[in-house]
Amino acid sequence: MSDFGSFIEKQMNSFLEDSVFNDFIHKELVPLSHLNEKHSRLILEIDLPFVDKKNIEVTLSNDHLTVNAKLTKTFCISRGNVATEFDYFKKTIKIPNSVDMKQISATFKNGILKITMPKPVQGRKIPIK
Repeated sequence: MSDFGSFIEKQMNSFLEDSVFNDFIHKELVPLSHLNEKHSRLILEIDLPFVDKKNIEVTLSNDHLTVNAKLTKTFCISRGNVATEFDYFKKTIKIPNSVDMKQISATFKNGILKITMPKPVQGRKIPIK
């Protein structure tokens, strides 16, 4: 195979492995999210419109948090003559080392999944005599 042919093959393989392209294959959308740091915790808010609470799965694996949420109705994107339907939202984030993994909690209200990740208490309080 020529150098040009090899280059084109590598580019095509790279494109086919691209996560955006994989989203179309797996019919998953990446939801909007916002990570905010408060005094003693991190708060991750994920926008999950058209999702019921019972269809949300939050999984903690090693140092990653994954949210899968099934849409109540299929979302369709049309480009030219091609229409792609999406059935799920999926978001994976790396959890910072400063988070207390055992204290992570989540709530869902008005289409917003709020994941609270407390930071471990560091140091100790010194009494004043």
